[in-house]
Amino acid sequence: MTTELLLTLLAVFATVAIISGALASLVLTRTAPGRRRLRQPSANAGESVLLDTPTSLSTQTTDIVQRLTSLVPRSPKDMTRLRKRFVRAGYQTMTPIAVFTLAQMACPVIFGIVPLFFPPFPGRWLTVAIMALMGLQIPSFVLGRITKNRQKAITNGLPDVLDLLIVCLEAGSSLDQAILRASEELAIVWPALAAELKILLAETRAGKPRLEAFRNLADRTGVDDVRALVAMLVQTDRFGTSIAQALRTHAETSRTKRRQRAEERAAKIGVKLVFPLVFLLFPAFFVVTLGPAVIQFINVFFGQIMGGG
Repeated sequence: MTTELLLTLLAVFATVAIISGALASLVLTRTAPGRRRLRQPSANAGESVLLDTPTSLSTQTTDIVQRLTSLVPRSPKDMTRLRKRFVRAGYQTMTPIAVFTLAQMACPVIFGIVPLFFPPFPGRWLTVAIMALMGLQIPSFVLGRITKNRQKAITNGLPDVLDLLIVCLEAGSSLDQAILRASEELAIVWPALAAELKILLAETRAGKPRLEAFRNLADRTGVDDVRALVAMLVQTDRFGTSIAQALRTHAETSRTKRRQRAEERAAKIGVKLVFPLVFLLFPAFFVVTLGPAVIQFINVFFGQIMGGG
């Protein structure tokens, strides 16, 4: 029986390992830099990146998007603000905005209906109103979390991008070639930042001035480190100083900030561990250590009472 169980476990382990290895190999092969370069000429031929207007969609999809977004009346200012939020979250098309609008309509209804399935209780309609308000805030909360995680990834990946830009510039490449190389090499490690660099290159190739394209990058990401980088590049272009030296200084500053953020998060671990320790670990620890003593004390105490009685 033990041998059969061991063989079964080995077979399951081997199957899972083979499937995981095959999937990892497939993903890495498809995202390899060499294969991406082979696909790049055909992809760039029909590629069009529009930043001020939504990307081109089919007529049917556009009609559906317009119908969904028109169900909730919004002013142009609100739509512009919502559009900027989705751009910062990494969504360039109008389809996610339509899904967001549909979720804002559906979530309050779904969450508000849930208390109605329970038997009547005091404060039932107040609970319905609270659940509906919670459902209304869930799409915004999810979008905010996605945006925050993306901005954190861009902030953490900025020092690596700057290091690669410095290497390319000192090797004799132009700034556009260095940005292209950095976006290709770091697409797997920092995909969000690589996508923003590709949009930056698309803007410069379309004829937009480089400094304006960098300012658009800072506006799209909403990251303070990117804004500082753009301000440094503007000063470098104005005064004619070395871009590589300025990037090296900024890279050291960004790396120091990243290390400080890591140290700050490590210092907060002790405080964050208090709650799981108090509410999860300590009760089980007290039950295991003091439980037998309490049971023995109860038995002795009631035994004496029953014996004396």
